[in-house]
Amino acid sequence: MNIPENLKYTKDHEWIKVDGNIALVGITDYAQNELGDIVFIEVDTVGEELDKEETFGTIEAVKTVSDMFMPTSGKIIEFNEELEDSPELVNSDPYGKGWIIKLEISNPDELNDLLDASAYKELI
Repeated sequence: MNIPENLKYTKDHEWIKVDGNIALVGITDYAQNELGDIVFIEVDTVGEELDKEETFGTIEAVKTVSDMFMPTSGKIIEFNEELEDSPELVNSDPYGKGWIIKLEISNPDELNDLLDASAYKELI
């Protein structure tokens, strides 16, 4: 199970990689493994300001559909359009080419509420 040390994690299995006030968000290796083969990702919230833990999209696997939740409050500024044609990138490279959204963080203090890699390992 790959759990990079340089990321923060949510209890709902999203990861966030912060660079200043911009962050990439995706789902963890554990989550993609539990979901199985991912066939579709829907994010219709680009341009919207959402609160922490609000749903920003859905991820559909062969077996199930799951909501994805905001790790922090912010404005969604980009969706990884490669996922429209290749949603399986989330399975093969969840922390790289399989990132899902880019957001502009509106409340950096909320990052303190997230799990570090060791706390996330304990959760799973």
